[in-house]
Amino acid sequence: MKKWLFIVGIGEDGLQGLSAIARYLVEQAAVIVGGDRHLAMLPPDDQRQKIAWKSPFSASVAEIIQRRGESICILASGDPMCYGIGVTLTRHIPISEMTIIPAPSAFSLACARLGWSLTEVETLSLCGRPPSLLQSYIYQGARLLILSAGQSTPSIVAQMLTERGFGGSKITVLERMGGIQERIIADIAASWHETEIAALNAIAVDCIADAGVIPLSRLPGLPDQAYHHDGQLTKREVRAVTLSTLAPTPGELLWDIGAGCGSISIEWMRSHPRCQAIAIEQNSTRLGYIADNAASLGVPNLQIVEGKAPDSLPDLPTPDAIFIGGGVTAEGLFDICWSALRPGGRLVANVVTIEGEQALFQLYEKVGGSFTRIAIQRAEPIGKFLGWRAMAPVTQWIAVKNHE
Repeated sequence: MKKWLFIVGIGEDGLQGLSAIARYLVEQAAVIVGGDRHLAMLPPDDQRQKIAWKSPFSASVAEIIQRRGESICILASGDPMCYGIGVTLTRHIPISEMTIIPAPSAFSLACARLGWSLTEVETLSLCGRPPSLLQSYIYQGARLLILSAGQSTPSIVAQMLTERGFGGSKITVLERMGGIQERIIADIAASWHETEIAALNAIAVDCIADAGVIPLSRLPGLPDQAYHHDGQLTKREVRAVTLSTLAPTPGELLWDIGAGCGSISIEWMRSHPRCQAIAIEQNSTRLGYIADNAASLGVPNLQIVEGKAPDSLPDLPTPDAIFIGGGVTAEGLFDICWSALRPGGRLVANVVTIEGEQALFQLYEKVGGSFTRIAIQRAEPIGKFLGWRAMAPVTQWIAVKNHE
């Protein structure tokens, strides 16, 4: 099929800022799609059919797909492939059927205003996403560029930075970049009070930690006190070894079975923004801990499933790795997990009981794998002195599913 869908990035300077080819694509289309702001950029006497984005957004996407073959031009903010409509549509329509002409993204414009190197900043979008995503991007010296959800987003960001111990961070809000109404506002997070902000804005943050603040690494093994829990927590040292064994890579999905407070799945997701995880837990109190911990540690998109394994597993998407932190002796659990695991996927189980070890050895006889004994001792006060106190040894088994 010939190209029928044209996605044109447009800035605050409107049609006059378009290149010759972009303007041609806009002019020759029979149908124009965009937000109210973009459609208002067209000449008043433009008689072509116009479609404004609807809520829910998916309804408009479905309408575009249904019109396949018509000459359609979508006006999009900046770069359509930077958190934009182009990303969404390329999941449904072959790129061979469309032409995409980008304009400078908000990130590029912000870097040009601030003198920042785009390759040396952290970028994220809070448009239609939980603000707590920001939590995993905050560290001393970080430069953040954030696509704002609206006029209230800068205040939310300032509050989050202050509560995290980064109240001295410099916040710069850039409104309507590239247009005649462009404005830049700057202040410190702890004293941020500006509320009269344009809905169209981007936020730049120069992260500065308050004195004494200890940053949270994105490497596995966060301090145990970083989590709300009732004692059902894979301890820091064991957690670091376990994540190393699970070996997350971008885009992979983890099942965390018997998730406790969610520490394994949370640190799996913190390892890379594209890592995904599902935490399965039956205890209602611990489900609350998982949700709280996921939000406070910057991975609010962690999927939480209430239920007991293996009953809650059959309808879940195919995992690349599975961690069993509890319930390894449950009847039928291994068979369901092993069947669901993709070829080449990893299954890791930790146990602290003899019965658990017996169950793992039976699995070892079925599919092989390898064992590791993790024994940790921490120095703790004994009277006026320090002595070693041993944690319960953990037996860890890993098996990799062969390609069939």
